Amino acid sequence: MAASVVPKHKQASAVATMFMGLTIANIGGVPAATWLGETIGWRMSFLATAGLGLLAMVSLWFSLPKGSAGERPDVKKELSVLLRPQVLSALLTTVLGAGAMFTLYTYISPVLNTLTHASSLFITAMLVLIGVGFSLGNYLGGKFADRSVSGTLKGFLLLLMAIMLAIPLLAQSQAGAAISMIVWGAATFAVVPPLQMRVMRVAHEAPGLSSSVNIGAFNLGNALGAAAGGAVISGGLGYAFVPVMGAIIAGLALLLVWFSGRAQPEEAFASQ
Repeated sequence: MAASVVPKHKQASAVATMFMGLTIANIGGVPAATWLGETIGWRMSFLATAGLGLLAMVSLWFSLPKGSAGERPDVKKELSVLLRPQVLSALLTTVLGAGAMFTLYTYISPVLNTLTHASSLFITAMLVLIGVGFSLGNYLGGKFADRSVSGTLKGFLLLLMAIMLAIPLLAQSQAGAAISMIVWGAATFAVVPPLQMRVMRVAHEAPGLSSSVNIGAFNLGNALGAAAGGAVISGGLGYAFVPVMGAIIAGLALLLVWFSGRAQPEEAFASQ
């Protein structure tokens, strides 16, 4: 929806603006919900979330353009679009990109505690910095993806891989941990807008369905990333190796973008 109400050269920025709500929630929403749960009770956190959801629904009702009903989607045709190799490749890239993020993010508190030996207050501050990085990366990812989707993906996946490899060393100090968390947060969310745009472009005949399935791919990556991080810990490799595993997954995503780009250059579907 966000991409459909703006010019084509602004679609990635529109997608980034939509995802900005998620990144801002990591800065203010999560701490606020935690505070409500601790001071009033956990039920109040869920009640407040439901209230915000209702407010968002009403806002969308009045703010979205009132268009005609449009054509009835051909479900079989749209499903066949999702089975194209380039669409499956784009969806797999989303799975790997999200997996790289959640390999570390799921265990970020014990990883930071192990590496920095810091207090719970410091770790809370790091979570806020990660949220700031999410917002910054989401903005930059949208802006750069307006120019080149594949180039943005390659650049930020490379940065994500590099910073995750460096975290075990940088996070030995609190200053290094703070810097690495901002950079990691930015690199992590900078890939989200181009990942969404990539799927929408290669599956342009089924934009609604492909966008929905891509969110499902993101959630699948969430689960697989958490499982990968858990396997590292249960395998005895230690918390310090968790970001390294995330870097490996980011590297796989980068390779997939690289080889799929050679098979079908961005220009082949950017004009579609």
